[in-house]
Amino acid sequence: MKPAATLVIGATGTTGSRTAARLLAAGHPVTAASRGATPVPGARAVRFDWYDPAGHADALTAADRVYLVPPVGEPDPAPVMLPFLEQARAAGVRRAVLLSSSAVPAGGPAVGAVHEALPGLFDEWAVLRPSWFMQNFTGAHAHAVSLREDGVVPTATGSGRVGFVDADDIAAVAVAALTGEPAPCTDLVLTGPESLSYDDIAGIYAEVTGRAVVHRRLTYEQMREHLIHAAGIPAEFAAMLAAMDRDIADGAEDRVTGTVHRLTGRPPHTFRDVATRELTPP
Repeated sequence: MKPAATLVIGATGTTGSRTAARLLAAGHPVTAASRGATPVPGARAVRFDWYDPAGHADALTAADRVYLVPPVGEPDPAPVMLPFLEQARAAGVRRAVLLSSSAVPAGGPAVGAVHEALPGLFDEWAVLRPSWFMQNFTGAHAHAVSLREDGVVPTATGSGRVGFVDADDIAAVAVAALTGEPAPCTDLVLTGPESLSYDDIAGIYAEVTGRAVVHRRLTYEQMREHLIHAAGIPAEFAAMLAAMDRDIADGAEDRVTGTVHRLTGRPPHTFRDVATRELTPP
């Protein structure tokens, strides 16, 4: 009999790909779920779309735990996610690890309702609440594109500071939460080792790459309109993102936790580490 697998939803995404790779490297069977059923070496690839339940049963085959990445851009994912989670429990999944956000508490907006429901659905669970990703400045995020193409990162964060976190560190915690005994059965706020403003980010980015870049300070209204018209984000979601920037300006994300070190046994990476790793030639 084959050992049970971990279903990784969003297995080609920023945290899902890293989580799947770490699980596979440690010898854990993985079902890699993505909308295109993209092959992941060593894993069983399946097509998965939150909005198409027809493929959900196949994705859950032989899985006893699941890493949950909510549908991207969905301001209220609970009506989509909760029926799947009930199906997962009925299919034999006993542990669920949900990717949320440091800005969203249990019962809060967006995925907060799913967070609140998770302990009632599974005996073994965890909610990862990472701060903003360092990869927002190095990958395919709008900030990274703007920095590469225009040398500008526009935000409504003012001089507010954030404990930005490396996606590799999030994945390391995800694997610990998925495989460790006992399950955390709590929410885990994940940050990097230091709290940085967007001015700090621009300065480190410039030092590492040798390019002149700046943080452009916008108002809430300007940021909301920028997200709608320049980034093509739906108005409701753009308003929520701009409001999160405003919260940062008010100090909501100015914190550093020791969670990454506690669960992985090593300190989290700095933004300079990540920028050097991902923005400079090998």
